[in-house]
Amino acid sequence: MDDQTRTELEAAVFRRLVEHLRGRTDVQNIDMMNLAGFCRNCLSNWYKDAANEKGLDLEKADAREIVYGMPYDDWKSKYQTEATAEQKASFEKNKPQH
Repeated sequence: MDDQTRTELEAAVFRRLVEHLRGRTDVQNIDMMNLAGFCRNCLSNWYKDAANEKGLDLEKADAREIVYGMPYDDWKSKYQTEATAEQKASFEKNKPQH
């Protein structure tokens, strides 16, 4: 497989992942962090980092809007719930180091 095709496939997979996450508003970021070690915020941070490495000035809020499909504060007010004590304890125990 050539590099251009690989890049196009990776981009398509990323877009599909983002669309999937936008549709699964029932899945909280803390649950993703506890189970997989990353969440929507991580994806947006990685997106911002990649843009910055290419010399593009992408703000954190703009990267989050790309991933969430809306401003982050709007998503939080519509979909984010208060983390339970169990979720918080699990997060503290398994906190990713990235």
